[in-house]
Amino acid sequence: MRYLLPLILLLSLLLGACGPGKRDYSRWDNLPASGWLYGDTLRLLPVDTTLEDNDSIVTGALRLSLRHGSDYPFSNLWLEVTYHGDRYMMRDTINVTLADLFGRWLGSGFGASYQNSVLINPSTVVNVTRPVEVRHIMRVDTLRGIDQIGISVSSK
Repeated sequence: MRYLLPLILLLSLLLGACGPGKRDYSRWDNLPASGWLYGDTLRLLPVDTTLEDNDSIVTGALRLSLRHGSDYPFSNLWLEVTYHGDRYMMRDTINVTLADLFGRWLGSGFGASYQNSVLINPSTVVNVTRPVEVRHIMRVDTLRGIDQIGISVSSK
């Protein structure tokens, strides 16, 4: 009898976890240690090309995240992000602020690594079977100090 209440609680938690909820798609890519060349475009996604046709178009928030080291020489990062909707291709120019006016790194992390995230489009139709393309548009030939770039789509 004393095991019945914990068993019922455990079963209800397990069944509650199996219910429908939001679907998240994400992908991270590493950048070369030698730096990110100006002409190099990262192609992120598709996460899962085996999705059924009904699941390939998702309405949700498109977010870009990046990880950088404390040796990154700038306080921001200008990016051009291209993604596909149900009928159209969209291209956004984004300024990601990485440090405050006093040079303190923003975002999460400590020591030599920090992570920042920026919302690209809060509510759009994103085709998750098509790649999201990211390229830096900083005024340098080779950008050093950015370790990883990631994209996520959070469905409603």
